[in-house]
Amino acid sequence: MCWLKTNIPLEEAYNERMHLLTFLKMYKPGIFMRTLIIGAQGVFFNAMFISYLISPRTAHRFVGYLEEEAVLTYTLAIQDLEAGKLPKWSDPAFRAPDLAVQYWKMPEGSHTMRDLLLYIRADEAKHREVNHTLGNLDQNEDPNPFVSDYKDSTKPHPGKGLDSYQPLGWERKDVI
Repeated sequence: MCWLKTNIPLEEAYNERMHLLTFLKMYKPGIFMRTLIIGAQGVFFNAMFISYLISPRTAHRFVGYLEEEAVLTYTLAIQDLEAGKLPKWSDPAFRAPDLAVQYWKMPEGSHTMRDLLLYIRADEAKHREVNHTLGNLDQNEDPNPFVSDYKDSTKPHPGKGLDSYQPLGWERKDVI
């Protein structure tokens, strides 16, 4: 079964796009920085396309490690914010943009930068789990466990939420 026939990679790509758009909305970079962002996306897209053709498992494992670094980065940013090292982000008037509030359905009273970072970190943690899981499996033989139906509802299994979360991914024995 081809994992790309499922919607998981598209959902992840859309979610990452929302992370980028949120920060672009907040900081409104100039033409030079926007050009660099587009250029970096072009290079990364092509490199990942080629690496996925060569070895999907390796590509997923690499992205899993990138997501681990993203989780760490957001965790450190949250710690710095809470320690008062980021005064602009700590300012109660500095709010998540409407784009982010709508996308994450952030409840009223929870639109601070800290709240936004918590939502984004949770997304990155889920991306880490998904990519490490797909790196643990054989694309040609194993189904995508994030869209599979499981008969035994007493055991935890992969899903789209954080109900039964495995930071290092699910192993083959857990999903078949």
